[in-house]
Amino acid sequence: MLLYAVIAINFALLFYTIGVWSEKKQGVLKGWHLIVFWLGFIFDTTGTTLMGSLASGGFRFNFHGVTGVLAIILMLFHAVWATVVLVRNQETMKKNFHKLSIVVWCIWLIPFISGMLFAMLNSN
Repeated sequence: MLLYAVIAINFALLFYTIGVWSEKKQGVLKGWHLIVFWLGFIFDTTGTTLMGSLASGGFRFNFHGVTGVLAIILMLFHAVWATVVLVRNQETMKKNFHKLSIVVWCIWLIPFISGMLFAMLNSN
């Protein structure tokens, strides 16, 4: 199950990074970005759920646990807000959406990196 969790988390990184940085480069939020954001959220939630089932004692109230929950909540908010922006179809909102995307992506990286470091440091 660990392999599936790692694959899912890495797919989350792949999809979310592609979505955020292509949106920034293209200068406007598009429908395919929304799909990629939702895929990133789904893979992150799946990977996190699998990792949580492997962890003894479940959720831990530590740096990684708290930032991980915050990241999932922000990813959900980000995907929902992207949906709202595209439904409203206001050009200004679509052009400025990347500012939120980059902030959420940077925050999401914190538990991603801390999870890797925690796993490497505790693998002995």
